[in-house]
Amino acid sequence: MSCRLYTIAIRTALLCGVVSASCVRNAPPVAPEPPPPPPAAAESRPPAPPEPEPPPVELPELPLIEPEEDFASRDLAEINRESPLKPVFFAYDSSELDPAGRRALDENAEVLRRYPTWVITIEGHCDERGTAEYNLALGERRALAARRYLIEIGLSSDRLRTVSYGKEFPFDPGTGEEAWARNRRAHLVISDQ
Repeated sequence: MSCRLYTIAIRTALLCGVVSASCVRNAPPVAPEPPPPPPAAAESRPPAPPEPEPPPVELPELPLIEPEEDFASRDLAEINRESPLKPVFFAYDSSELDPAGRRALDENAEVLRRYPTWVITIEGHCDERGTAEYNLALGERRALAARRYLIEIGLSSDRLRTVSYGKEFPFDPGTGEEAWARNRRAHLVISDQ
C-alpha cells in the first residue's frame, strides 16, 4: 500500500504543478511610449541655418599666367574636345578623393589659373551598377567632392558648377571592372569662357 500511496502522491504533485503553471498570471502590459510632440511644437523652432561652404584655404598670391593663344582663340567645343582638364576617378561606391584624384585636381587648378575667365562644370558619373536614383546621388557627391577640393586650394566657387549624370554617359560602354573603373569619375568641362 505504501507504494500505491507514493504513486498517488507523485501524480497529485505533478497534477498540482501543471495546474499551478497554467494559472500563472501574465505580466501586466507595458505602457506604450508617449506619442511624438504635435507638429505645431516642431514648427515653432526656427529652421536650421544652411550649411556654409568651407572657407577657401589662404594661399599666397600666385602670379597670373597669361593664356596661351592656342586655347584663347578656340571655341568651347574645340577646347573640350582636346580636354585640357583631367578627369578624377573614384573607387567603387565612393566619393572620397584619393591621392591620384587630388593630383589631377591640382593640375587642373593650374590650368584654370592660366585661364581666369573659364567657368567649369564638374560632372559626376558612375558605373552601370546600382539604381538610377542611387547613381545620381553618388555622382552628385563625387562632383561636390571635386568642387570642395578646388575651393580649398584657392579657386573661386563662382567658377565651379556641378551636375550629376549618374550612369547615363559612360566613358567606356563595356562591362567589367576595367570599364566600370573608367566610368566612376568627376569629369571637368569648360562651360563658359
